[in-house]
Amino acid sequence: MNTRTWTVLRRDGVSIVLAHPEAGLPAVLHWGADLGDLTDADLAALDRATARQTAPGTLDAAWRVPLVPQESDGWAGRPGLLATRDGRPVFPRWTSAVEHEDGHGLRLAATDADSGLVLRTSLEIGAGGLVLLDHEIEHVGEGVLEVAWLEAALPVPKSADHLTQFTGRWAREKAPLTAPMPRGTTVRETRRGRGGHDSPWVTLASEGAPRDRDGGVWAVHLGWSADVRHRTDRLTEHVSLLGAGELVRPGEIRLAPGEAYRTPTAYFSWSDTGLDGVADRFHTWMRARPQHPGTPRPLVLNTWEAVYFDHDPARLEALARKAAAVGVERFVLDDGWFHLRRDDTAGLGDWEVDPAVWPDGLGPLADLVHGLGMQFGLWFEPEMVNLDSDLARAHPDWLLANPASVPAPEGLSFRTQYVLDLAHPGAWEHLRSRMSALVGALGIDFVKWDHNRDLVEAVHEGRPGTHEQTLAAYRLIARLKADHPGLEIESCSSGGARTDLGILQYTDRVWASDSNDPVERQEIQRWTELVLPPELIGAHVGPSPAHSSGRATPLSYRIATSLQGSAGFEWDLLACDEEETARITAFAALYKELRGLLHTGAVVHPETVDPALRVRGVVAPDRSEAVYTVCTTASLEDALTERLRLDGLDPERRYRVRVREEIGAAQRGWVHPQWLDGGETVLPGRVLTGIGLQLPTLWPVQALMLHATAV
Repeated sequence: MNTRTWTVLRRDGVSIVLAHPEAGLPAVLHWGADLGDLTDADLAALDRATARQTAPGTLDAAWRVPLVPQESDGWAGRPGLLATRDGRPVFPRWTSAVEHEDGHGLRLAATDADSGLVLRTSLEIGAGGLVLLDHEIEHVGEGVLEVAWLEAALPVPKSADHLTQFTGRWAREKAPLTAPMPRGTTVRETRRGRGGHDSPWVTLASEGAPRDRDGGVWAVHLGWSADVRHRTDRLTEHVSLLGAGELVRPGEIRLAPGEAYRTPTAYFSWSDTGLDGVADRFHTWMRARPQHPGTPRPLVLNTWEAVYFDHDPARLEALARKAAAVGVERFVLDDGWFHLRRDDTAGLGDWEVDPAVWPDGLGPLADLVHGLGMQFGLWFEPEMVNLDSDLARAHPDWLLANPASVPAPEGLSFRTQYVLDLAHPGAWEHLRSRMSALVGALGIDFVKWDHNRDLVEAVHEGRPGTHEQTLAAYRLIARLKADHPGLEIESCSSGGARTDLGILQYTDRVWASDSNDPVERQEIQRWTELVLPPELIGAHVGPSPAHSSGRATPLSYRIATSLQGSAGFEWDLLACDEEETARITAFAALYKELRGLLHTGAVVHPETVDPALRVRGVVAPDRSEAVYTVCTTASLEDALTERLRLDGLDPERRYRVRVREEIGAAQRGWVHPQWLDGGETVLPGRVLTGIGLQLPTLWPVQALMLHATAV
């Protein structure tokens, strides 16, 4: 029997208060603002002040919603755990105890001898006030336990009456939709075997529609790179719940005695300063990880949109020389370098350099790149295989698929490629050895790790295999990085279809989208950085018009958009004229000057009224400087547009604000503010944040970059 009454966890402006009943699991009384030091009398009063009813009231509803709510608790929403043993339902009756508690986190163990179950829960307030919650269920009874789901959830107040969810498509990832929170239980799922372009990504509960800089927002993100469920429960009898968990297929998680299933970590972020406060907690936690990139993020050139599959060693060597001359620091050879790979129908899985295209191998190119002072990167799609490959012909049993769908029926093929079963030891070792040999022989510094199709009917040894496939991919990435210290890996999945915190425990950045249209990127990057700090988000300057949309945009606009992430090029620089070459050389120097700020500072989104304006800033941790970009996506509504408030600056300091013309001049008309005549102004921070600066009337699809430095 539990002897503890309450637990209070506190860190970085957040507190969680748990009540421990005599029997059953703890319940969260509060998750939100730090309540300070609370005495036992305070906690008892808080308990009474927030209680639904007083014993011995009838159990028509849960008195408190426990960490893993069940029907037996009087909970009428979605159960936190659903499991069966040998086809019969399991109804746990938990006895719980705290195993460890250190002021900002605890480990809880709960047992049910009759059901033969042990539940272990980890609840922690991490750096920045981000909350981490995961569960593990161990089967210690007889027979076979099948787990349908085990999910993490935390309560949110009834005042959180709006719900924001995400969807999207290829080249238009992470599109938000806000609506009043539906009554009852709402579930969003993805069944693609990867996150998918329409991934739920984050679910937000907010007091009214969420705002950038103020208001209460509660958010959940699941650190899992495959199928997920996001859930909300807004019931008439209970507090609301917000949560997420892995989606598993029937029969996928079957536990023999002594086996256990551990959930992916769910990340919860609360803010009373709007969406920027939510993002700040995620960014602070990410940057505090020991594996977070600690070196300046290199300026990248990726060759895909420069040459596609048309690999010519002489041309690529010339491109490498041009890249080094303008200031590129990492040269990445994309798809098309390996055996039979003249298009996307053959070669995946073999991972041997094609001697017909590269008769001397890739060694000369890698040596040239390194000799020019750049890092050398190479593209792989390790989890995939073409049937037209030596690997598939030798090992058809290594496919993660329903045999009835190989080959796929006419018209139903997905990029003419299939999934390699990484949970098969032979397939895993084949990939590890081939990739490791190339990394070692060529001195590869960076791997662009692609994943270009969904998993369909993913069958491993007669059972659903997505769960084991995902864990095997994690193990493979971890092994390669352990065997090759310093190797960095990017998660690309036909763009931004796998950008979660699960894959980012192993990789070093993500490719946010295959769209290099900077207008589309304004939205994609804005919502990707709701969770990921900008230094982890690949953002490249592409050609105009963009290959994904056909839209033509000014180079200055493309540069400004690239500077909002981990910058680079997806462009044939050999085709640039003299003026473009000068501009991208200046861009490279500007990126190197500012990245120390852009990749460590707090991201802010000053509120604007005009729907055509996109304003974003990054403020240094000590508030000594900040950079703001103002971009238009269409014509502005007013000739005299609004003033720009430079949020985040210290109100007690003075700042010089100047336009950074290195990106290129923005086209503007009608209104030309006087402060722009000299290209700069000096004002107190309280004026810049409270009143702001008059913006010029920017033309459609224009960018203005401002740099504020304390004086």
